[in-house]
Amino acid sequence: MPASTKGRIGVLLVNLGTPDSPQTGDVRRYLNEFLTDGRVVDMPAAIRYPLFQGLVVPLRAPKSAKIYQQLWTDRGSPLLFHGLDLQKLVQEELGKDYLVAFGMRYQNPSIEKALNELREAAVERIIVLPLFPQYAAASTGSVQEKVMELVSKWWVVPSISFISTFANDPGFIATIVDLGKQEMAKRNYDHIVFSYHGIPERHVLKGSHNGYCKLGNCCNSYNKNNRYCYRAQCFETSRLVAQGLGITPDQYTVSFQSRLQSRLRDPWLQPYTDEILKPFPSKGIKNVLAFSPAFVADCLETTIEVGEEFKEMFEEAGGDHWQLVPSLNTHPTWVKAVVDMIHQN
Repeated sequence: MPASTKGRIGVLLVNLGTPDSPQTGDVRRYLNEFLTDGRVVDMPAAIRYPLFQGLVVPLRAPKSAKIYQQLWTDRGSPLLFHGLDLQKLVQEELGKDYLVAFGMRYQNPSIEKALNELREAAVERIIVLPLFPQYAAASTGSVQEKVMELVSKWWVVPSISFISTFANDPGFIATIVDLGKQEMAKRNYDHIVFSYHGIPERHVLKGSHNGYCKLGNCCNSYNKNNRYCYRAQCFETSRLVAQGLGITPDQYTVSFQSRLQSRLRDPWLQPYTDEILKPFPSKGIKNVLAFSPAFVADCLETTIEVGEEFKEMFEEAGGDHWQLVPSLNTHPTWVKAVVDMIHQN
């Protein structure tokens, strides 16, 4: 019988990235790569590189290193080890007909290393899943661009497909709902906050289909015209999770965090989480449950920013309890959701 030409299907899981260590030098290298990406900071290179490499990163790296030292565990960076754990579990579920690799957009393990692993295994085709639920040019788009840049140098290029968004994926939503219900069973909450990573408003407008996006009520429905609008996807994820939790629109707020507005003097998506939480106690909202649905793994932006910094702000404003819902990490429902998305593609 002739030998089969069918090979394994390659799967590439990608997350944002992390420094190799919480030391200032490694944090500086990570920030240099991250903040000089033209999709993250869409300035001309002649301005972007001197500004960030020469001013922003040197000032920010020592401060960020101290925060990473708070985040670091015995296993290292949570974003890294949760990603490797997810890779292992997804590989086990998919079986021998698949080869699952894991890479980071910035620093290590690199996308290039992960792709080379798949190429050396002679996979038949590659499915790329950037682990960002809501599509943004600065996250998913950057991963896609990097993958295409690297693969374009290969002499033989296999079929490649991208899973560009899973903001309303049933398994993704079900995992968040389950984690939320576990926290809600422990105490009564006055309000829920869905805090998403912020991006500049101009990023949304630049990607708008035929000028559809107005940064207003256009996001009240999720449709073919705004299916790749980051803001619309955030609202859709929030609506679906709220339905799963059995809460009404007046019981939750959608907001955005991690803006660089103070340096770039450019409006980012609003409302800002650090501003909306301060008036809550004066309105009788003393107990808040916070979600970070833009992240699938615990990281600096969830554990430190939402879990600790916002908690401190809320309590200083007179609040009693601020509780962060853990990220999806390796929750069994999430692992199954990833497997299902790969099978569907």
